[in-house]
Amino acid sequence: MSHTSSIVMSGIRPTGFLHLGNYFGALRNYVRMQEEYTCYFMVADLHSLTTHPDTAALKGHVHRVLAENIACGLDPEKVALYCQSHVPETTELYLYLNMLAYKGELEKTTTFKDKARLQPDNINAGLLTYPVLQAADILLHRALLVPVGKDQEQHLEMARNFAQRFNHRYGEVFPEPRAFNYGEELVKVPSLDGTGKMSKSENQLATLYLADDDDLIRKKVMKAKTDQGPAEPNTPMPDYISNLFLLMRLVSAEDVVAHFETAYNGCSIRYGDMKKQLAEDMIRFIAPVREKAEAIRTDHAYLQQVMELGAEKARASARETMRLAREVMGLRYY
Repeated sequence: MSHTSSIVMSGIRPTGFLHLGNYFGALRNYVRMQEEYTCYFMVADLHSLTTHPDTAALKGHVHRVLAENIACGLDPEKVALYCQSHVPETTELYLYLNMLAYKGELEKTTTFKDKARLQPDNINAGLLTYPVLQAADILLHRALLVPVGKDQEQHLEMARNFAQRFNHRYGEVFPEPRAFNYGEELVKVPSLDGTGKMSKSENQLATLYLADDDDLIRKKVMKAKTDQGPAEPNTPMPDYISNLFLLMRLVSAEDVVAHFETAYNGCSIRYGDMKKQLAEDMIRFIAPVREKAEAIRTDHAYLQQVMELGAEKARASARETMRLAREVMGLRYY
């Protein structure tokens, strides 16, 4: 890991399959960050317990998410790629921060209100204090930079609040983390049905997963919504058509994209041909990632090695932070 003063920390949920949106929205940036920063990338297995999943499936999910992330270019030698539950210091810091988190502010968080609506019979304390655990994950490494999307801004603000409160009450230990994505807009990859963006859980036929086989990719792309084509030259594109072009720009050669743009503007576009081309380019992009991920996922000895190495790096950082935290809190009695 590079020795810069800036530490990056990000969590990865071990649910669902990674898809094209995850790759272009986050992973591609992580791969770039690992060359320039000290990075801690964590599989958030403890977070997933708030929804009471069948934990028998957790091991498979964790293995797959590790495999897919490595297949996309994360290097376990360059970053700390670890499981949240393998770093017990997380739960200690979570406990201390809970003493500085107030019921009223936690009940007001958007994610809590959303989740409480979704699981009214399971509004557990973990669900309420989810942002506290998230803050502990970040502050544990005294990370300054957190690559997050807009939907996580509120949680990051809470992490800053907890850091301020801790520093104010006990003494300066934690920097205030901020959102970071190379100063560019995050790529939002549109779904194939023209509604919203690709999602792990919602419409699965409109989302391209990194584990999809070639035929399924073809089938999904060919079903993408199109129309009769423009009647007049240089007609503005409806959303679902500009979405197709956006997807094409992610995986196709520039001259291919230019060819179809010219055809669109000249009213001679054949969407069938465009979709066939897009499907083949998608396959060329996804297939190597899928095959690599599959090879890693079934190599349990290698995955164990990855998890042990990651935990070792994460714990070294966590132990040092907790030593400082206990010191300023006055929790050292000898």
